Amino acid sequence: MPNLDDYLTGNRDRFERELCDFLRIASISADPEYRQQITRAARWVADQLQKFDFPTEIIETEGHPLVYAESPHVPAAPTALVYGHYDVQPVVPLELWTSPPFEPTVRDGCVYARGATDDKGQMLTHIKSVEAWMAVEGRLPINLKFLFEGEEECGGENLAKFVKENRRRLACDCVVISDSSQFAPGRPAITCGLRGIVYAELLLTGPNRDLHSGSFGGAVTNPANALAKILAALVDERGRVQLPGFYDDVVPLSQEQRERIAALPFDEADYMAGLGVSDLTGEEGFSTLERLWARPTYDVCGMWSGYQGQGAKTVLPATAGAKLSFRLVPNQDPAKIVEALRGRLTEICPPGIKMELTVHHGGRGVLVSEDSPYTQAAARAIEEAFGTAPVYTREGGSIPIAVVFSDVLKVDVLLLGWGQSDDNAHSPNEKFSLADFHRGIKASARLWEELAACPTRDS
Repeated sequence: MPNLDDYLTGNRDRFERELCDFLRIASISADPEYRQQITRAARWVADQLQKFDFPTEIIETEGHPLVYAESPHVPAAPTALVYGHYDVQPVVPLELWTSPPFEPTVRDGCVYARGATDDKGQMLTHIKSVEAWMAVEGRLPINLKFLFEGEEECGGENLAKFVKENRRRLACDCVVISDSSQFAPGRPAITCGLRGIVYAELLLTGPNRDLHSGSFGGAVTNPANALAKILAALVDERGRVQLPGFYDDVVPLSQEQRERIAALPFDEADYMAGLGVSDLTGEEGFSTLERLWARPTYDVCGMWSGYQGQGAKTVLPATAGAKLSFRLVPNQDPAKIVEALRGRLTEICPPGIKMELTVHHGGRGVLVSEDSPYTQAAARAIEEAFGTAPVYTREGGSIPIAVVFSDVLKVDVLLLGWGQSDDNAHSPNEKFSLADFHRGIKASARLWEELAACPTRDS
């Protein structure tokens, strides 16, 4: 791609300036005070796509607008749907930022600003690669559909609804998402698996008021004591979750998969040092990466009860509560896990305690074959742009919209992250390597050519 490469090289400075223009828009989706900035960001993205004369819409929802566009039709060519989000996280605490979050600043080869890596910088790589194709060739070798949202950081419910109601309009052969990280600096990755989730809140109620622990302790069931016992009973000393049927649908890693994971350059000592911990724990019989990527888990994410002030107060609390997270692997059904959780909690809840379980959300995991023609096309594109072949990884977290795309559109979801794990997404001093920004643009440009040789869903 010599002409495309020349174009990308010749426009590097402008691409960086435009990235900074995008990052100056304070598109915080969770705060209604920034609604005007959300609208401005959606308009900025739409203007970028309209420069190519692509039919482009700003689609109003009950929340923040979607931006949708399609490239001119290329007969018999595959279709890729490109997803990203233009909204960003809140910026508090402001005092921890070295430079203002919406005044992009370049330091040590990185641009620092809210949204730099999550997800403005990464989504812009795909827009700029399309610009290069249109400027140099006047066409794309593939059909592209673009769908960008402004609610990813505050739920994304309206996008999920839009996808379910517009499956024919969004029909494609694969989905491309760049909203994740490389495995390590200089080690690009294709994320082939995501864990799902069940997130729930448990509330225990005992007496009708807080009681004196001396006058009533030992006779009245203490909700805080009960909570501690219940939470501990949900996992055993081997790290195995104690819900009936919890592991029934878990597909074990093959020996080949375990060998691939073991071959990755993962330094457990460095990992612990970075976290400030002296040891690691988890399900017996599995390595740290296997536990993070391919095994289901249970964690207490928050708990509360009783007196929290200074000094002592001898109180037997009336209530106790906790927030629980179950990370699921592909094939596990969130509904079955919730049912098992309710049954187990009912079984172990002590007398004198009223129990209430609220399920906040749930979602399945996603697994994409490393041998898929679309995955292999992405691998070739990334190797050319980054100078090294990508590794195949999984992600312990969840990307709910990836599950929606997989379930509704029935296609592979390519998770191609250009960021780094230390980019401080959601934290002060968020950053994005400008070298990776440009490598991402080049990989994206090459990706369209590689995908063009892949089969279509109708072939």
